[in-house]
Amino acid sequence: MTHPLVIVGTGLAGYNLAREFRKLDSQTPLVLITADDGRSYSKPMLSTGFSKNKDADGLSMAEPGQMAEQLNAEIHTHTRITSIEPELNRLWMGDVCLTYRDLVLALGAEVIRLPIAGEATDRVFSVNDLEDYARFREALEGKQKVLLLGAGLIGCEFANDLMLGGYQVELVAPSDQVMPGLIHPAAAAAVQGALEKMGARFHLGRVLASLKKDGAGLEAELSDGSRIACDLVLSAVGLRPRIELAAHAELSVNRGIVVDRLLKTSHNNIYALGDCAEVDGINLLYVMPLMACVRALAQTLSGNNTEVKYGPMPVTVKTPACPLVVAMPAANAEGNWRVEGQDADIKAVFHGLDEAVLGYVLTGTCVLEKAALNRQLPAVLA
Repeated sequence: MTHPLVIVGTGLAGYNLAREFRKLDSQTPLVLITADDGRSYSKPMLSTGFSKNKDADGLSMAEPGQMAEQLNAEIHTHTRITSIEPELNRLWMGDVCLTYRDLVLALGAEVIRLPIAGEATDRVFSVNDLEDYARFREALEGKQKVLLLGAGLIGCEFANDLMLGGYQVELVAPSDQVMPGLIHPAAAAAVQGALEKMGARFHLGRVLASLKKDGAGLEAELSDGSRIACDLVLSAVGLRPRIELAAHAELSVNRGIVVDRLLKTSHNNIYALGDCAEVDGINLLYVMPLMACVRALAQTLSGNNTEVKYGPMPVTVKTPACPLVVAMPAANAEGNWRVEGQDADIKAVFHGLDEAVLGYVLTGTCVLEKAALNRQLPAVLA
């Protein structure tokens, strides 16, 4: 009996790996296990649903039954892995045991949840998958005012999307700029200014202290004592890689599940990729590195060991109010920023000590220069 390749997770990482693997190997049994409903969808599209006027069904690309047929695979939905026994090449789903040939953890990342006082915390939503999106969209029916926690990449994307969908948005974040740690302050000012022109109100340098019911709506009290009336709260304060299952199996974990350039964990026959994985010390929660990992791991699982490589990894942020592309320099890079432009059109380029281009942030019309700059960027993981 041939034991199956088992992939845990049916997000972009899990399903795309399964597709790439099937291009190379049509015979090995394939099993996918997911804690959600198993529909195929593109997670980045969750922050475009309101502007496109699409509900969760509209964002879904295929049902799990269709995916099982396409992939010649067995798909277990609404199923959680309760434990992994690496030495025995088997995992447990409650009292059901499954022995695998190879196991791939494509677990994604989970939302960071903030402690909030008050009796209305059941009106705080987060959107991390298609089912979350469906719940949030249903709760927002007939409502108008959204308080958004977090002014990072996802927070700004949701703010732009919600306003395009006709909603009023106020953002609360402890930082003194939008997307701190990701973009240069000049670019942050450009993005914030564009969102404010659409009607967004920012409350930076503050956090939500308590949330109370106020008639049919809510009253949010901030850390400075100010109050905001709203209908719902959307929390977009960040994500953390899902590592608990791997840690319980005594696999090496750090920020993410630690893997080498073959995407192998600290145990043979167990691999990890996507948002949950820390590849050679790097954890990137974006689609481009995920797809590089998918292609490399499919080769490895098919018998052709292939190390993953990351070229330049620019990120296009979905804020149509102010187009934005960013390729941040490595955390330990030495050099300086040079900033040109004004208002919504900012070009900030990070030059190393030898004048090489090591990163950039482009907003507005300056995003047209991304292709030329990309050619000058070093690889993230050569």
